[in-house]
Amino acid sequence: MLGATLIQWTAAIVIRVFPVISPSATSAWRFLLGALVLLALTRPNVRHWTRRQWWGALALGATVALMNQCFYQAIARIPLGGAVAIEYLGPFCVAALGKRSARHLALVGLAGVGVVALTRPGNGLNLTGVLFAAGAGVGWAAYIFASRRVGGATTGFGGLAVSMSVAAILTLPLSIGATARLVHHPFVLGRLSIVAVMAIVLGFGAELQGLRRLKPSIAGVLMACDPALAFFIGWLLLHQSVRGWDLVGLSCVVLAGAGVMYDSTVSESELAQ
Repeated sequence: MLGATLIQWTAAIVIRVFPVISPSATSAWRFLLGALVLLALTRPNVRHWTRRQWWGALALGATVALMNQCFYQAIARIPLGGAVAIEYLGPFCVAALGKRSARHLALVGLAGVGVVALTRPGNGLNLTGVLFAAGAGVGWAAYIFASRRVGGATTGFGGLAVSMSVAAILTLPLSIGATARLVHHPFVLGRLSIVAVMAIVLGFGAELQGLRRLKPSIAGVLMACDPALAFFIGWLLLHQSVRGWDLVGLSCVVLAGAGVMYDSTVSESELAQ
């Protein structure tokens, strides 16, 4: 929950950077600055890493780069709450379809109704933004598995530092073109530095610690609070309106996630007995 709060909070902060540099460049600079801080703090010793550890770090770096690039493109076009609600369908489907029961399929349908309510015409959404949010959802679903794999194969935050370095390298071409603008707008570089520490170092660091201790199915539904958190932050910090249908759609998504979480928890308790 700490990781989710920090990451959604920084999304509201970073939107103000988009008019100066593009969303893609913003995401790339966030990875670059965050990776530098993590490498300086952890100094990971990779000389004796196994192939499994390297593949895990590469997978996490690639998935988180895809997720964040798509997400920043989405919130540049549509409200934060709607973008996160659509994005959340990725980890939600990981949880709901992990157990193919009639109840879970019904909960998937409930979540679908919620998304329809959130993406209704006139709600500030457009096709391009929705597609980018859906792409971020695919990246988010893959991120849950990749992050758990890195957490299980490495200790401390060394694996996270290497993974974020991979993401920074993959997105480096997108950051180079914005260098001149950042020189002329040092306040933007300062804002990006704050976002990098809050999201990459603290936010992803907190999520990594959580995913080390949770099954992907349960982690997916614990993130049901993300859309509600995003709507609240969008309303509080960005003054984005929240209407009645938004609350209906949000309630459907969160209730569906809570239902799957309950089923997953009960199933694990039965197995333990």
